[in-house]
Parts: sequence; structure tokens; C-alpha cells
Amino acid sequence: MEMIGSLLFSFLFSLIFIKLIIIKASHWSLIDMPNERSEHIKITPRGAGVGFFIATLLSVAIFYSSLVFSYPLSFIAIVLVFMIGVLDDTQEMSPNAKFIVIILSSVLIFLEGIAIDKTGICCGVPLEMGWLAFPITVFAVVGFTNALNLIDGLDGLAGSISVVILSSLFYIGFIHNDVFIMILSSVFIASLFGFLFYNWNPASVFMGDSGSLTLGFVIALLSIKALEYIPAISVLFIATVPILDTLVAMSRRKFGGKSMFEADKLHFHHLLQRRFAQKTKKSVFILVTIQLLFTLFGLQLDMQIEQIYFLILFIAIVIFAYKIVMREIAKSFL
Repeated sequence: MEMIGSLLFSFLFSLIFIKLIIIKASHWSLIDMPNERSEHIKITPRGAGVGFFIATLLSVAIFYSSLVFSYPLSFIAIVLVFMIGVLDDTQEMSPNAKFIVIILSSVLIFLEGIAIDKTGICCGVPLEMGWLAFPITVFAVVGFTNALNLIDGLDGLAGSISVVILSSLFYIGFIHNDVFIMILSSVFIASLFGFLFYNWNPASVFMGDSGSLTLGFVIALLSIKALEYIPAISVLFIATVPILDTLVAMSRRKFGGKSMFEADKLHFHHLLQRRFAQKTKKSVFILVTIQLLFTLFGLQLDMQIEQIYFLILFIAIVIFAYKIVMREIAKSFL
């Protein structure tokens, strides 16, 4: 009953808080102005992440306060990422400022013992990271936090992808009785359903960086915690779409002689929009379905598998996706 209560609380208060943000968006400087990289053409409220995060945090504090005291550094880290996201939504923070806060937050969860210190079996040998655990953990968290931010480009996309990934993490937490993973993932899922009520195409509000950065960080945090029960290669499949999109985008820019961090309109969702004549719901459905299939596959892998074969498979998928993207780009400019 406690879990049901917390989920209903998260959902209902997410609906209420986000509606308030929509009403007060102009007054609070939470407005998204269309630009050359936008898929929308009208001024739209943003910062719904403020609403669903506050709903989530209140739910955890009211129903699971002991969890906060058990993982104080992790919750401080999540709040820090959320705060830099809010500042970016209201006054456009520099990329460097966001990176510094995310790195600091990564350090905090590492100090709490949530780290990539072992990754499973590779070439018949159990892999222990040793001193590499710290830089690898920071790199992974910073990378995925920004990866989720990059796919937040279509109505309902980032929220739906996050629900799929968080649901898989909830399943992992549930079958292994990991309360931290189970509770944090479930309350975020409930809050996200409240957000998707407003964000489904045509969206009346966007999540903003307050939402996408926070979600990316939380998913990275829970995925690393889940490495106690699953091999590292599973995470690449459980969160394939944002990871794949980021790897392909960075490779494409690098081979094209551009900065790997240069923004453009050539991500998966942009290309699908062009392919399907701006049919947002169809584009989102395809990407979410792809994510769901890969997530289900990732959940089948256990700690005893030989990871090298699946790593080769994932690399092959990246190469295949890269070729598909380059072909679509070539067609777009014919």
C-alpha cells in the first residue's frame, strides 16, 4: 500500500505542479523560443522537469525518508544536477558550468560507493576496474546525462524513452530486492506519466534541462547501482537509443571535421521526422519500440555471460546505425 500511495502521490502532484508551471511560465521565465534547431514553431512553456522532479522528491521524502538518509550523497547529487538544469531553463547556463556540476555530482555518488568497479566477465576473466573505477564512473555518468539531454527533441520522446529504461531498472531492483533502485525508478516513472499527459504531441510544455539532465543523471546512477546484479554490457542495450544516438552523432561530426559537441539537426529523431513528413507520433513510436526491444534483450543477459561477443555485437550495431544515418543525411541533401 505504501508503494501505491507514493506512486499516486507522484503522479497527481506531477500533474498539478506542471499545470502550475504552464500557467506561470512567462512570469518564471520558463519559455522556449523556437530557433533553427527547434521542431516546434510556436512559443511553448518549458521547465516541466521542475514539476515532476519536485513531485518525485516530495514523494520520496514523505513515504521513504529513510532512503534519503541511507543515500544522502546521491540525493544531494541529484538535487545539484536538477538545480543547474533549472538555472539553464531560466537563464541559459554555459556548457562548462553544466559539465562541472555533473562531474561534481558524479564524484558524490562515487564517494557513496556507487561506482563502476567491476563489469562482469570478458575473455573468461572477471574484470575489476581498480583505480580506473573513478574516471570510468565519472565519464559514464557525464556521458549518459548529456546523451538523454540530446534526444529531448520531439514531443513525448525523452519522457517515453526514460519510462522504458526506468521500468527495466525497476524490474532489476524488484527481482534483487534493491529498495534504492526499485523506489527511485518507480516514483520517477509515476511522475513522468504526469508529465507525458502534457507533453504528448502536440505538447503544451517541454521538460527542459531541469528534466532531461536530472533524468539522465538518475538513470546513470541507477544503472551503475544495477551493476551489482547485471553485466556492464547489459546497460548498453538497456539504454541503447540515447547511447547509440550520441555515439553516432559524435562519430559523424568527428569524421566530418567538426567538433564532436557541435549542435545540429541530424540526430535520429530529426532524420525520422524528415523521413515521415514531420509525423512526430510515428517517429516517437518507432524510437520507443526500438528502445523497448533492445531493453528486453539487455535484461536477458546475466553476470556469467562472456561479454566480448555482445560488445562486438553492440559495436556492429553502432557501425550499422552510423551507415544508415549517413545514407539518410545524403538523401536529405540531394
